[in-house]
Amino acid sequence: MNSIREIQALNKRELENCVPSSASWHTDYRDTAYLFIGGLSFDLTEGDIITIFSQFGEPVWLKLARDKETGKSKGFAFLKYEDQRSTDLAVDNFSGATVLDRIIRVDHTRYKKRDDENDEEFDVTVRPPKELLERSEEKRRHRHRHHRHRHGAENDERIKDPAKSRLEDRGGLDPDDEDPMKDYLAREREKGRRKSDGRKREHRSRELLAD
Repeated sequence: MNSIREIQALNKRELENCVPSSASWHTDYRDTAYLFIGGLSFDLTEGDIITIFSQFGEPVWLKLARDKETGKSKGFAFLKYEDQRSTDLAVDNFSGATVLDRIIRVDHTRYKKRDDENDEEFDVTVRPPKELLERSEEKRRHRHRHHRHRHGAENDERIKDPAKSRLEDRGGLDPDDEDPMKDYLAREREKGRRKSDGRKREHRSRELLAD
């Protein structure tokens, strides 16, 4: 297998020389759809790896090396794509990439299965990784709890305060709320009334003087 620097140098040289895909160094691995992935964070699970590498194709097989006693990740894995051409894209784009503050190494490989290895155990199309199913179910339960909590709280509030419920149904406008223009209009009406009374008194004074 090639190192990260070797892969980057090969790709750079092919780009500079406009090497066609038919003559690319990747053609040496047309007989394998497997990848070696090294330098992985120990926190990454099978589901995380599948999610990351699904950007360039459909993974059909994945084996994340784990300690037999503790079950903890050893930081490397083998992945197989449905389409062999996806391996070229993954190698070119992911080798030397940083995932969770760690530089990962991705390269073609010809994986050899052990005689006692159960192929279906790592076949993600037949039986998806357990944590993928568990995570999906947990997300579904979380959304359900959040939905019930939010709507349940709203319903409880509406029951406690029917007036508030009616107010919300009207879009938040309560006709009984004090009109902010009420005082202004009252003052204007008072001014108008005073002016009218003044004119009446003036008119009455003129009539008395005329008499």
